[in-house]
Amino acid sequence: MSTETTASVSTHILDTSIGKPAEGVAVSLSARTGPAGEWAALGDSATDADGRCKDLPALPEGTTHVRLDFETESYFHDKHSSEKQAEAQQDAPRVRDSGAFFPEVTITFAVTPGEHYHVPLLLNPFGYSVYRGS
Repeated sequence: MSTETTASVSTHILDTSIGKPAEGVAVSLSARTGPAGEWAALGDSATDADGRCKDLPALPEGTTHVRLDFETESYFHDKHSSEKQAEAQQDAPRVRDSGAFFPEVTITFAVTPGEHYHVPLLLNPFGYSVYRGS
């Protein structure tokens, strides 16, 4: 939860290739103070059945930049192994051996104290999109 001196962050992931939330994606949260500051790891989480991380830690006072790291490689490897088998029997584009063209996604953004930042990730094996949600 944000306060007058801190910002807060939440996220969720939708797997647009299947039209469902992405469950079990590891997410790491880091923060820094100022554009040249050192990144400090704040904690790790994983998306739930609704694709949400509900236990991301609070941001420290003075945070100006936040980084979310999403581990997408193992998600696509685990969740789409049956799709890869079916794909091998068709003339469809092949997914890389890892199951994803982007094995990880890192989103870095600026924050202002007192505001909440919801950062949804729309994900598929060959691309992603992200935006500031509400």
